Amino acid sequence: MTYKEIDSYTDLMEAIETQNQLSFHAFQNIDFNQISNSFTNLSFYNCIFLGCTIPEKFTVKLSEDCLIFPQINAPFNPFINSLYTKEKLYNNYQLGNPDSYEKTFDKVVYNHYTKQGKEAVDIKETLTRRLHDHSITNALNDFVIDYDKRKIVAIMGGHSLSRSNKNFLKVARISKKLTELGYLMISGGGPGAMEATHVGAWFAGKSNKELTEAINILAEAPIYNDALWLDKSFEVLEKHPTSNYKSLGIPTWLYGHEPPTPFATHIAKYFANSVREEGLLALAKGGVIFSPGSAGTIQEIFQDATQNHYLSYGFASPMVFLNKEYWTKNRPIYPLLLKLTEEEKYKNMILSIFDSEEDVISEIEKFPKK
Repeated sequence: MTYKEIDSYTDLMEAIETQNQLSFHAFQNIDFNQISNSFTNLSFYNCIFLGCTIPEKFTVKLSEDCLIFPQINAPFNPFINSLYTKEKLYNNYQLGNPDSYEKTFDKVVYNHYTKQGKEAVDIKETLTRRLHDHSITNALNDFVIDYDKRKIVAIMGGHSLSRSNKNFLKVARISKKLTELGYLMISGGGPGAMEATHVGAWFAGKSNKELTEAINILAEAPIYNDALWLDKSFEVLEKHPTSNYKSLGIPTWLYGHEPPTPFATHIAKYFANSVREEGLLALAKGGVIFSPGSAGTIQEIFQDATQNHYLSYGFASPMVFLNKEYWTKNRPIYPLLLKLTEEEKYKNMILSIFDSEEDVISEIEKFPKK
């Protein structure tokens, strides 16, 4: 049997108003105080309760095969039933007061994470983190289910790419156009090329002039460790507070010193970077665009190549390299992949390399959607 997920009070009411015996349901973050006295004839069989609030005197029947996971005291919710947003991660941030970042949920959790140890040994802490990451994956799967899996595209690249670098604008324009064409753009959710991905998606449907003007404001704090990096983001968002398009950032507290970009409308932030990396590349079945980057990006290239070689998720997807000079001379990864393909060390590779935005977009578009 497949468990039906109930993660809101509305869903709960819909379930119990049609039947008084519920089986194979999974409840997340539900406060059952609201129904304990109203539905005394309710029975639950083989159900799962994840971080729910259950009254001490619960008047409904819970069978012995029900699994109850109580809430755990931590600065984060291990049973979170939705993805993060900029409002949640940066809940106490005040525009014009960069020091207010210290009081945000994101920073509070990162401080806890580093205090407990990135490789924590306390069993309660490691369990709580894994439960959290399981919940994030569940929420992530719920989010992407409405998208054509071949129209989910990732852009990878260095976190140190300056907002004032011409490649930042180039990545943003590529992402903007693909978003307008109906693609869900995803990235590692951090600064640099990752941020450019989400800035472009945020400005989809707006003019290129508005995008350029916004990036000029961002460039006043060009690198993520600039004291005003986050403040400039919120300055732009104050000028352009809404977007008609979505994008997905997938950052990690392992690199918590790099703040996640608030331009991503949905944020799946993990503790375990390995889960995050695998999931990010697995989602990008419409292709991955590799802009210039260093160790992390190179790791992602070979991880993506391995997934394509083994057809790990049913079929291979395009690997599109942006910047010929960089990927053939500065970091000669592209010639190596070609050589490995020609020698049949790698199979199923769909490789291309371009300098122009138009060529990158065209390469993604020509990948079959069925």
